[in-house]
Amino acid sequence: MPHHTHGSDGAHEHDEPEAGHVHESVDEGVDARDDWARRRRKGIPTDKQLLVVACMDERIPVEDALGLSLGDAQIYRNAGGKVTDDVIRSAALTTQYFDTTEIIVVNHTDCGMMSASDEDVIEGFEAAVDGDLDDVDLDPALPELNIGDASLAEWVRMTDDIDAACAAQVEYLENHDLIPDDVSVTGYVYEVESGHLRRPGERVAEQVNERV
Repeated sequence: MPHHTHGSDGAHEHDEPEAGHVHESVDEGVDARDDWARRRRKGIPTDKQLLVVACMDERIPVEDALGLSLGDAQIYRNAGGKVTDDVIRSAALTTQYFDTTEIIVVNHTDCGMMSASDEDVIEGFEAAVDGDLDDVDLDPALPELNIGDASLAEWVRMTDDIDAACAAQVEYLENHDLIPDDVSVTGYVYEVESGHLRRPGERVAEQVNERV
């Protein structure tokens, strides 16, 4: 029965609300764990419906930089944060079948992809295989995959300018036939020297160190 209290004049004050049944909170936890464990089977998207494509550099705290928590996004990292064929494969799948509606590209200053010439990279690979690179499988699970008339240097895709590279990755995703037109694509450059993101082309240091 609800508990009643009386004021000094004997009038009844408001009834105290009944507490919920314990099983309700337990069931919420059970359901949440089931949703987490079977997200893909239940068709549940990431919490932010977001895919992040970023460089694999250990200095980029992707989740912290974007304010993300576990479950918010799918994160794809590779050398240089480049939109490769496998990034397109992953982006196409998540936007077409996992309800992802946003893609963010994160490149960064002092990227290792700017640390060597194309020639040095090719020479290093040739030394690694002790000879001809033409016989090397790019994808061991799909040996018939090749780069056609392109060079291995074009496949590696070293970077000359990080801002231009970031803008190019966004453009590749925006214009690809397998990425829906209504998917939002944005790019940022993470400055390892400052620990912050900026938009490509907005190098603040260049604007604050000279007289106007």
